Parts: sequence; C-alpha cells; structure tokens
Amino acid sequence: MISKLMRYWRAKRKKRLLALTSPEMIYGIDHKGKFLKDTRIGSHTSIVGKENLSLADNVFIGQFNFIEASNGLTIEEGCQVTNYISILTHSSHNSIRYYGAEYRNNKDLKGYVTGEVHIGQYSFIGPHVTIMPNTKIGKGCIVAAYSLVKGDFPDFSIISGNPAEVIGSTKEKDADFLEDHPDLKEYYNNWAK
Repeated sequence: MISKLMRYWRAKRKKRLLALTSPEMIYGIDHKGKFLKDTRIGSHTSIVGKENLSLADNVFIGQFNFIEASNGLTIEEGCQVTNYISILTHSSHNSIRYYGAEYRNNKDLKGYVTGEVHIGQYSFIGPHVTIMPNTKIGKGCIVAAYSLVKGDFPDFSIISGNPAEVIGSTKEKDADFLEDHPDLKEYYNNWAK
C-alpha cells in the first residue's frame, strides 16, 4: 500500500514538473517601453542582446530558437520565425581557427565577423535555418528549412540552400492564389506595395 502511494505521489510530482517546463507561447510582449499585443514568443527561445533588438508587432517567434542581437537585429511586422533557428549578429567561426589556443587572449580578433541582421515584414523563416551576420532579408520572403542564409536578398524572394540563394519569387507564387481568392488582394496589397 505504501509503495503504491509513493508511486502515485512521484508520478503526480513528475507531471507537475513537466507542466512547469513545457514550452508555451507568451502572448503580448513589452519591448522597449511599447506593448506589442499581437507578438508571440516561445518560452523556450533564448534572446541575447535584447537592447539591440528592434521588434515590431504581429511577430511570431516559435520554440527552441537562439536569437543573438548584440550587433543589431530588426524583425519587422508580421514575420514568422518558426522553430530551431539561429539568428547571429556575430560569429567566431573563422577567428577561432586562426588564433587557436590564443583566441581568448586577444581583443581585436582578425576574422571575427560582426554585422546587423534585418528581416523584412511578412517574411517566413522555416525550421532549422541559420542566419549569419550582415544579412538582409527583404519583405514577403520565404526562407526554406535548413538554409544557411548570408547576404542581401530582395523583397519577395524564395530563399533556399546551403549556402542559400534565391530560387523563386513569392509574388509569382502568390499570383495564382490571389486570382482564386480576390477577397484577399486588398489585404495583400496593403503591405506588399
């Protein structure tokens, strides 16, 4: 009887602990003195350098992302950043090799990459994407899952690959759908001008 009771309490405790650590969406974000009522961020996303993050409203940032904004990151209105994404505004991927064991003993590291990242409005970043420093993704873009993104990408690009490149146009992709659903054209044209 006692062992049965102990198993019951252990199971109940385990369930309670799991509930405390389960991923949840946080709705409505206070950001730099402004309340972004329609922005949602996953509780299991890590954001570093928040003071250099410029975040608009109506943004979705999913779970298990690493967002590093120390050198400037802008995420415009309506963006969707799905899950398991890394957004980086600095990287030591070269300098660590150049300096080896002396890496931590030097301040002005050659090969150390820094730069802003900008994601234009109503863009979609697929799962497992890595966005490197000095990257600008235009508005209305789709970035395919598992892409390594670095550089400038024009508005309405479909971006894919490692390294990522433009493989199509969302304007062309959207045209047929909007012809079939003319009631959406006004909404689309309000931001896609």
